[in-house]
Amino acid sequence: MSHSQGKELSIAVVGGGISALAAAHRLVELAPRCRLKVFEAAGRLGGVISTVHRDGYQIEQSADNFITTVPHAVKLCQQLGLEHQLVETNPSCRRTFVVRQGRLHKLPDGFLMMAPTRLWPLAITPILSPLGKLRAALEYFVPPRRDDGDESMAAFVRRRLGGEVFQRLVEPLVSAVYAADMEKLSVLATLPRFREMECRYGSLIRAMRAQRRLHPQTKHESGARYSMFVTLREGLSSLVDALAARLPLGSVFLNAQVVGLQRADNSWIVELAPGTQNTALAESDCGPQSSTTPLVQRFDAVLLAVPSYVAARLVAAVDAELSAALARIEYSGTAVVSLGFMREQIEHPLDGMGAVTPAVERSPILAISFSSQKYPHRAPPGHVLLRVFLGGARRPELAQMPAEELLPLVLGELRRLLGARGAPQLIDVAHWPNTMPQYHVGHKQLVASIQSRLANLPGLALAGNAYCGVGIPDCIGGARRAAESLLAS
Repeated sequence: MSHSQGKELSIAVVGGGISALAAAHRLVELAPRCRLKVFEAAGRLGGVISTVHRDGYQIEQSADNFITTVPHAVKLCQQLGLEHQLVETNPSCRRTFVVRQGRLHKLPDGFLMMAPTRLWPLAITPILSPLGKLRAALEYFVPPRRDDGDESMAAFVRRRLGGEVFQRLVEPLVSAVYAADMEKLSVLATLPRFREMECRYGSLIRAMRAQRRLHPQTKHESGARYSMFVTLREGLSSLVDALAARLPLGSVFLNAQVVGLQRADNSWIVELAPGTQNTALAESDCGPQSSTTPLVQRFDAVLLAVPSYVAARLVAAVDAELSAALARIEYSGTAVVSLGFMREQIEHPLDGMGAVTPAVERSPILAISFSSQKYPHRAPPGHVLLRVFLGGARRPELAQMPAEELLPLVLGELRRLLGARGAPQLIDVAHWPNTMPQYHVGHKQLVASIQSRLANLPGLALAGNAYCGVGIPDCIGGARRAAESLLAS
């Protein structure tokens, strides 16, 4: 890196979520002499990552684990000395349920997100009709699409496996992950490996069966590839805390909202909201500021690790085209209701990781995670912890619905689907509106245009879940690359 041993660069990181912290950590790692400041508008670090410990329960209020096949999160945990905390999912419960006509049915063994690895479980499942099963089996003979154009998740699955497999299996599974409208969600930006399978093998069934021969241990899993996910025993907030502890003392500023960005004389001017109170900000290049005047700081480089709609506002005065491109990325959000019960209050055996609900069921919920079955340390003995997800593109109003209105909806569904009886022992409600970027068809081209505009603005970088992956490992990898790009410029 050209600046790692050179002059002491001054760098601002805007944001305090996992992307911002991973970027700041990488900057300090590569350029330990840099003068770093991290500005977070909220009163805590972590963004949507938030672990609550209460009454013997461990509640993850948003993301609760991460995949290991994208290595960035695992490697970072190892670097931070957290590898001893990594915990795999419960191997006895690596299956998913799907709601059909108000009842939970096990997703066919070997059906992983979008395609089957085994045909017999698909042939006997009560989730699909005989015609739906026949149409799915004919996927083997559907000719592949040979061009590299993008298409929606709905169009791709209907084309390959038919409308019923899309409606009853794929739509609920993918909606639970992306909280998206399947008619708009891009295959190439979210699950490109399935298009790659189509191109290479000519059929998803043929491709999945070939992969099962290579990985026979996954044949009884269904839904997500649960064997490839891990969490941290003390909660994901321990990753946030470990990253923050590695940053220079006094470099993190909470309740510090950045409201503007200007380019001047090969430097970047960061404007903070009027009235921001922090003694460290007295170093402002422009002298004392009044309570109604924005505080300003000058930096050699700025890394924006904020939602793209926030970044769009911040760069509007610098590059109108970049701002417009960033503003084109739409967002959805969810509410997460966590409930603790005595085990005997739940009639269902909970012999899986959770359940998803197809849109056609018209349920108010997207999914239920059997959180303490997935990771047993999350509930005290004799208790269970359930996490219920609502909102997304399907019911956006639910992402901000007050807890007193959400709870009757959730408890009613838990009674209907799981046989839940009585009042929960614990209730926790977290609202996350406008936190899930929507990777619509054409998203990869949109991101390419954003990167093209960014190349004309040396000393500015972007990171976050809006661009090249929504998972924790994707955010960490993208943040590290963004930090490296600043030091290389």
